[in-house]
Amino acid sequence: MTRKSRTGRIGLAALCAVMLGGCTAIPDGITPVTGLDAERYLGTWYEIARLDHSFERGLSQVTATYRPRDADSISVYNRGYKAATGEWDEALGHAHFVQDRSVGHLKVSFFGPFHFSYVIFDLDPAYQWAYVTGYNRKFLWFLSRTRQVTQADKDRFVARITALGYDADSLIWVDQTPDPQP
Repeated sequence: MTRKSRTGRIGLAALCAVMLGGCTAIPDGITPVTGLDAERYLGTWYEIARLDHSFERGLSQVTATYRPRDADSISVYNRGYKAATGEWDEALGHAHFVQDRSVGHLKVSFFGPFHFSYVIFDLDPAYQWAYVTGYNRKFLWFLSRTRQVTQADKDRFVARITALGYDADSLIWVDQTPDPQP
């Protein structure tokens, strides 16, 4: 191997590491919750609001279900209804704690070696709602243990994310009304 090709490969590897590492970063000014009880966080959460992104576009009735996987990771099952096709979209992945199980910073993967940040930056003491972001301010979710939340809950979320620099005007409020069963 020539010196030039070795340098090129090292540069490509370094670029890939930086790009992939950036996807598990935490946005400036955001602090993951500490004192997280990972076992209490498990179970099903309803998506109340989100910022738009391609992998959830057009989905309603979105849920995220977390289950134990092994000592340092959990399984992630996301599901949402796409009215345009009349079908459910589902994704199965896994998440690993970036630091330890008591810090709300995980890296989630739904395909291959690619991981993305899952940062719990606010959490109800009773584990009834959570605010989650990705590696930048283009990803944001308001999760709840119930399908519906009060207007006061929505207002508190909007105030919090606005103070942190998120675009609250771009929020999608997810329809959690179940379709009638035949």
